[in-house]
Amino acid sequence: MAKWTPKHEAPEPLEGPVVATITGGTILWFVLFVVQIPFYGWYDDHGHTWWLWTCLAGGALGLYGIWFVRKRDAAIKRDAAIKEPAERAESADPVEPVESETP
Repeated sequence: MAKWTPKHEAPEPLEGPVVATITGGTILWFVLFVVQIPFYGWYDDHGHTWWLWTCLAGGALGLYGIWFVRKRDAAIKRDAAIKEPAERAESADPVEPVESETP
């Protein structure tokens, strides 16, 4: 069986406002949890309490996600700051002495 080989190169991953996206999702999970609390009795009567606990779990995992992406962004920025001076030093053209034709 032959290995699958891609026909095209994979695109670069999108880098957007990751921290803001995860924070927004986490807030949404907690809001959904809080909004459903008054209906706990109805959920319990109909066997749907898992809806409530799913929202709470989503909010808790979102808190971990916020911590994770903040650390990730800090590491990316730290790595870029380390690489920037090295790239500048490599790209600098060495100055060659100019020979004058005067005797």
